[in-house]
Amino acid sequence: MTEILLDGSLITDKNQLHTIFAQRLSFPEWYGNNLDALYDCLTDVREETSIKICSFGRLRDNLGGYADKVKKVLRNAEADNRFIHLIIVREEENESAQ
Repeated sequence: MTEILLDGSLITDKNQLHTIFAQRLSFPEWYGNNLDALYDCLTDVREETSIKICSFGRLRDNLGGYADKVKKVLRNAEADNRFIHLIIVREEENESAQ
């Protein structure tokens, strides 16, 4: 199983977010660093893959409404691909764990 942890407090821009996905999920060279390409690549995944996002509120602070669009793409990919499992840790849960 592939497990990816994204810390929203450390992701400061869209390019960085897409680079993380591309590297950690070994996306193909044609990956377009946009939400459509993210969805396409996630729905092509054929091994159990867990994507956990902590500090989602911070991600939203850093990326604005783009963070919500990313979450929607991830939820759609999870619904369309049985191998994708998304976990979003609420801000207060993350803070209490520190």
